[in-house]
Amino acid sequence: MEDTGEKIREMAKEHSSRFKSICVFCGSSNGKKASYQDAAIDLGKELNIDLVYGGGSIGLMGLVSQAVHDGGRHVIGVIPKLLMLQEITGETIGEVREVADMHQRKAEMAKHSDAFIALPGGYGTLEELLEVITWAQLGIHDKPVGLLNVDGYYNALLSFIDKAVEEGFILPAARHIIVSAPTAKELFEKLEEYVPQHNK
Repeated sequence: MEDTGEKIREMAKEHSSRFKSICVFCGSSNGKKASYQDAAIDLGKELNIDLVYGGGSIGLMGLVSQAVHDGGRHVIGVIPKLLMLQEITGETIGEVREVADMHQRKAEMAKHSDAFIALPGGYGTLEELLEVITWAQLGIHDKPVGLLNVDGYYNALLSFIDKAVEEGFILPAARHIIVSAPTAKELFEKLEEYVPQHNK
């Protein structure tokens, strides 16, 4: 009986998210550690809300989107025409929206999302992440921005940001734009509780 009650509480919690959809930025490769792949799948299972992502079917993008889709949630992949052949192999997952270029991709992803999460990734992931952080700093949006800091992957980036605060290039209040956690469950809880502290 206790198990049933706990399951009902979990289900109620899952359906009470303040978010309808989350944008996930991540690599189009799997990375060298299995923990990155596991984190992408765990994130997809933890979300239990709709996903907006870069549209690829390979790497961490493919894993997180497949996990969300398998969970019965809507998946929107936004991909520039230029990358269609590079990032989509085999069957596409969910709804794929083709756009003209990278700028339109980011705008479209942001428009359909209530929050942002970055899994491990490379230049593209960092560029997308830093742009939405900058938009938050400028007051263009108040959506939470989360780092899934798998095995300390983003420790160096967080240290850089702390150094920029220390040296006067980022306001201390703006440091709080970024929410970070090592697991999907913990990160999602922090995003749910997020209250903007930055100056507009």
